[in-house]
Amino acid sequence: MWALGRAANPLRSQGCHVGAIRACCSKFIVQSDYIENAVGTIEPTELVAGGGLLPKRLYHSPSIHVYLHPGSRSLSSQAGAKSSGDEEDLEDGFSELEAPASVDSIEEANTGEEIDEELVSGPELSDVDSEESLAEASQIELDSDAEAGETDQESKKKRFPQGLFRALMNAPHVESALDRWVAEGNPLGRAEISVCMLNFRKRKMFGKALQLSEWLEKNKQFDFVERDYAARLDLIAKVRGLHKAEQYIGKIPESFRGEIIYRTLLANCVTATNVKKAEEVFNKMRDLNFPITTFACNQLILLYKRFDKKKIADVLLLMENENAKPTLFTYRLLIDTKGQSNDITGMEQVLETMKAEKIKPDIFTQSVLAKHYISGGLNEKAEAVLKEMEGCGLGENRGACRNLLPLYASLGKADDVKRVWKVCESHPQLEECVAAIEAWGKLGKIEEAEAVFDKMCKTWKKLHSKNYAALLKVYANHKMLSKGKDLAKQMADSGCRIGPLTWDGLVKLYVEAGEVEKADSILQKAVQQSSMKPFFNSYMVIMDQYAKKGDVHNAEKMLHRLKLAGYVGRIRQYQTLLQAYINAKTPAYGLRERMKADNIFPNKALAAQLAQVDPFKKTAMSDLLD
Repeated sequence: MWALGRAANPLRSQGCHVGAIRACCSKFIVQSDYIENAVGTIEPTELVAGGGLLPKRLYHSPSIHVYLHPGSRSLSSQAGAKSSGDEEDLEDGFSELEAPASVDSIEEANTGEEIDEELVSGPELSDVDSEESLAEASQIELDSDAEAGETDQESKKKRFPQGLFRALMNAPHVESALDRWVAEGNPLGRAEISVCMLNFRKRKMFGKALQLSEWLEKNKQFDFVERDYAARLDLIAKVRGLHKAEQYIGKIPESFRGEIIYRTLLANCVTATNVKKAEEVFNKMRDLNFPITTFACNQLILLYKRFDKKKIADVLLLMENENAKPTLFTYRLLIDTKGQSNDITGMEQVLETMKAEKIKPDIFTQSVLAKHYISGGLNEKAEAVLKEMEGCGLGENRGACRNLLPLYASLGKADDVKRVWKVCESHPQLEECVAAIEAWGKLGKIEEAEAVFDKMCKTWKKLHSKNYAALLKVYANHKMLSKGKDLAKQMADSGCRIGPLTWDGLVKLYVEAGEVEKADSILQKAVQQSSMKPFFNSYMVIMDQYAKKGDVHNAEKMLHRLKLAGYVGRIRQYQTLLQAYINAKTPAYGLRERMKADNIFPNKALAAQLAQVDPFKKTAMSDLLD
């Protein structure tokens, strides 16, 4: 039985209902190694359900309320409740055609090789602390079934061949490299393909992964099964978009168009933050009488925690009715939702329910708790969680270090940051170095952050752009323009590909230095010179500055560029545009209609902004004059 308990402080004013729902204990199927902090886009809501019948379908409509009619099976949804805007672009871990590759084999291939960002299809992660990790976890949850058969210790230690991966990494054209590989009589089995796919996905080189998948299908190297088609679908969605992915489903043999195919499409709709399409896919799954899985429900929770948190209650009720058992990932989403709603009591109640169901919080769930305790000023509780994360000692619990470093920095505990980094310093991992740079940057200790970066440069032959971006962010936050420019030049000289992470760092660097027009120019040139898409937040950092100045012309220009980049249906960009009109003391004609055309429907805050710039609003004086 489940019980996501009542929060002691129900948010009645926000139209949320409080109730109880039964929970079942379940095994968490997301590999913790792939998750970093915890996903974070959340707004207030109560995680509960009332007593009505659960809707059969999800309908996308302008309504901001959820309708639950006892005799009806329909649910109306809101497209654009509040979105923080920073939760851009989610990490993936979907595997295909694979026997599971060992962690060792992946790490072996990830020791300093350059990652070709030009082949990275789809946007990279923004620097939102929590959203990226839960989203990443949801993609790994998609892969978990493929790895279910290989759980014993011997399997985990098994080494898989790296030759094909290295050959494809160094080849300009995947197809010709594969033809040559086969012609030379080299082995090409599922083990080799597995390693390639996992490593390409780890590096987010979806373009190359898709080329490999297409070659395999074209040359009939294997008899494709449903999971292989699903993996191909996932790559098409990431590289060519949701429309092409939907078209590909029509080409999949009908006998293989099962639940895995549609849940893969659903996950990509959520990644693209396309509420309407995600609901359509979910409804299609119900029409086809596929079982409602925990994975599908987790995807809806992930989506609604960004756009309409009141809908989370209905997803939980759906899980109860369909007997879809919550996983650790489900609870982590709910804990993060409560935390970002500043409902610490509710967050703790979800945690207690989780423990009562014999689901133990892992390091990443503990990181979410600590982060929200720190945000709420509950430093003692945060420190207690951090001590739990350390366990018996960091020597035996090394995996916690990369999470502990930025958290101790957020508490202002330089001594603890130094202590944790000392455990890592002799044989550091890349992620630990990045975390240490972030931590020292938060503490304002620039020299220490630079020392960690220098150690990275000496330890690894070539670094990824995100390794440079960590220090670039530190320079941006401390308005160190000259050092930031030097670092960017060093990055270019090293041969590292310049991509969205770098552009984002440079934009922030110049914005913080007060050179907004230069930041705008950099972003515009990046778009013109590359097929990759900048982060949503890169545009918004600039747009926010124009809004502060009341520069309506440039704010409108940024909105147009956001749409050209494919960032539509997000409420934050219109909030910023409206602020530009408000600061300019200029009426906004037709803005409400423009928002409607983009499927954005005002929440309370946006409605208040619209009222301020309404050219036809009535006042006491205007009534007299009329």
